[in-house]
Amino acid sequence: MKRHDAREKAVQVLFQLDNTDLTLQEAIGHVLNEEESDTFFEKLVHGVTENLEEIDEQLTQNLENWSLGRLPKIERTVLRIALYELKYMQDTPNRVVLNEAIELCKTFGDEKSSKFVNGVLSKFTQQ
Repeated sequence: MKRHDAREKAVQVLFQLDNTDLTLQEAIGHVLNEEESDTFFEKLVHGVTENLEEIDEQLTQNLENWSLGRLPKIERTVLRIALYELKYMQDTPNRVVLNEAIELCKTFGDEKSSKFVNGVLSKFTQQ
């Protein structure tokens, strides 16, 4: 599985988990649907869920005029994945993480989504 595909599938899994009663394994099963998982995908979904409280706290501190709960689910999900990559997986260059997050927003959200996510994430890459 390519990293971009792994990120897309991670968005789908984490999107399902946001405000639902699904378990992580159920959500992964729905998304992968008999497809084989890979290490990068597993790192993303498990890493975000295990560090969710800290990730959300960092996001909340960098949102201007927004609360995390008011964000559309797709933006919130993409931001969580990207921030996890920026803070916990230093093997991917920051610009790649930002570009991937923007592409995910274009795929699952709209033009405004990508601009918003870019603005929030750029605060983390300048620190």
